[in-house]
This record gives sequence, structure tokens and C-alpha cells, in this order.
Amino acid sequence: MPGASRQSDEPSVRSEDKMPEYGENIDAATFEQILEMDDDDGTREFSKGIVFGFFEQAESTFVNMHKNLDAGDLAELSSLGHFLKGSSATLGLTKVKDSCEKIQHYGSNKDVTGTIDEPDDKVCLSRIKDTLREVEKEYKEIERSLKEFYGAT
Repeated sequence: MPGASRQSDEPSVRSEDKMPEYGENIDAATFEQILEMDDDDGTREFSKGIVFGFFEQAESTFVNMHKNLDAGDLAELSSLGHFLKGSSATLGLTKVKDSCEKIQHYGSNKDVTGTIDEPDDKVCLSRIKDTLREVEKEYKEIERSLKEFYGAT
């Protein structure tokens, strides 16, 4: 059939041509703004570079968080939480952002909301340990999804 060979030569819709739904993991409006910066060639190289740069940054920050958790350095943990919160917010990575904000608060000897003082460093370190475990799981889920989106699985 003449039309059949022609259809097979046409490019199929790639996963990166459409923004999938990620529910509460990713704020679609924010992530779409990143995607809008891509050239129209369909490669998504610009946004892919930003996202994969974030992956490297997050991995390094998690390593530093573990080191500072072991050292009991609440101030540095707060700073690292703040740093990764900002990076993840820029991409619309909602769950990661929210967990990093918790780490920031706990590192400042505050409760989860950041409004009530928590004077016990051990309580704060324990909360950071639990939240760090949680955010790493959230991160891995998002990393897997975005690598799939960019065809890099």
C-alpha cells in the first residue's frame, strides 16, 4: 500500500513534545515556562540542560546534607535546604521544594511551618533526617519521570 510506507517515514510524536501530568510533583505552569524557552527545533536542549543541571546540583546538595546531618550542623542544613528549595521552585518541583523548606525550617530550630521555635537540636536533626529521606524519594521519582520525558532513561 503506497500510503503505508509514507506513514512509517513520518516522525512519531515524541514524549518531549507534550508535557505529561505529574500531579502534585510538578507545577505544570512553572515547568511550561521553562519549556517555552526551548528553540522550536523540538530537541528541548535548553530546558533539558537546566533540568539535568538541577539533577547534578540536587545530588551534590544531598551529599552535603548527609555530611552536615552527621556533623549536626543545623545552620548549614538550613542553608542547604534554602538553596535546594529555590532551585526546585524555579523548575516547579513542588514536593521537593516543600520538603526542602521543611529542612530549612528545622535547621533554623523551627517547627515545620517555620513559625514556632524548637530549641532541641536533637529533635530538629531527627526531623531533618526523616525529611531528607522523604525528599530523596520524591527527587528520585521526579528524576525518573523527567528523564523519561526527555528520552534519557
